[in-house]
Amino acid sequence: MSGVVEQDAEVRAPLDASSPSGADSAAREPFDRNSSVAIIVPCYKVERNIAAVIRSIPQWYRTIICVDDASPDGTAAAIESLNDPRITLLHHAANRGVGGAMKSGYTEAMQRGAAICVKMDGDGQMSAGDVGALVAPLLKGVAEYSKGNRFVDLRALRTMPATRLVGNAFLSFVSKLACGYWNMLDVSNGFTAVTSAMLRRMDLTQISERYFFEASMLVELNILRARVADVEMPARYGDERSSLRISRVATTFPALLLRGLLRRFYWRYLIEEFGVVSVCVLSGLPLLVFGVVFGAWHWLETFRTGIPATAGTVLVAALPIILGMQLLLAAVLLDVLSSPTVKWRSDKGGNAEESEPAN
Repeated sequence: MSGVVEQDAEVRAPLDASSPSGADSAAREPFDRNSSVAIIVPCYKVERNIAAVIRSIPQWYRTIICVDDASPDGTAAAIESLNDPRITLLHHAANRGVGGAMKSGYTEAMQRGAAICVKMDGDGQMSAGDVGALVAPLLKGVAEYSKGNRFVDLRALRTMPATRLVGNAFLSFVSKLACGYWNMLDVSNGFTAVTSAMLRRMDLTQISERYFFEASMLVELNILRARVADVEMPARYGDERSSLRISRVATTFPALLLRGLLRRFYWRYLIEEFGVVSVCVLSGLPLLVFGVVFGAWHWLETFRTGIPATAGTVLVAALPIILGMQLLLAAVLLDVLSSPTVKWRSDKGGNAEESEPAN
């Protein structure tokens, strides 16, 4: 295992390797190009699971980058004890969150010449056996980014805790509005793969370093018109505990989603391609706001004075609301139709089920 220095990282000397871990060395390599696939594992309080996760990664994936995000337990020691020559271990002096860990991992992977970077959590929720299906759309050139979709296997979904299922479904829905990938089902899924070419085009400083990481990635990808593959795979949940709390989502995600939506609208529909969507939003939103404010003010006046509003007053309030809603719905419809999403069935043949190219 080789040691690497990241800006706020601690220097570690290379470890000697006597017996590499992973799948059976006799297993045949399914893609010759997998040597350019780097698997990045953000690590925080995963001491119990990290060794099993790394051992499960097939031997043909030759680059594994583990990022110890200032984990207070024995995560780093568990990784070092594996003596796997494929592993590069980065150390953060302070906790930066999953997004911060992935930024460090992406930077290191690109420096090492990786063509594809895979995010695989260290808690055992993701199967290394699904990595091949995850990177297949990227290797075939039909997408620049792919992510798992756990919402297609009804039998496997029964193993997902009810609170996570409802929370993920709601978060996925509201995230679609912000990121613009309307045809994706499991937007909050953290099992992802991205090409290094796309990472070089992205402004990584705009990517959230905390739990909003996946959604903020999609916002930046949509601005760049990247094609995203929705890869079917089963949900896997064991005895691990999620550190994401409902209270944290409720208090932080709405503002982050709104910021992502406004950023995407600005760059995508005002700067890059000012068109019908832009006109619909810029005319529909003021009409809606005017109708609501005007109607509310006159309703309060009626309540205060007891004098009913005239038919003309009601019409002046209602008509802008109706027209504004129609324009905003038209904008949403056009945004949905322009969603550059690829549906990818996770079968042995790796064949695409449905493709919607970028417009």
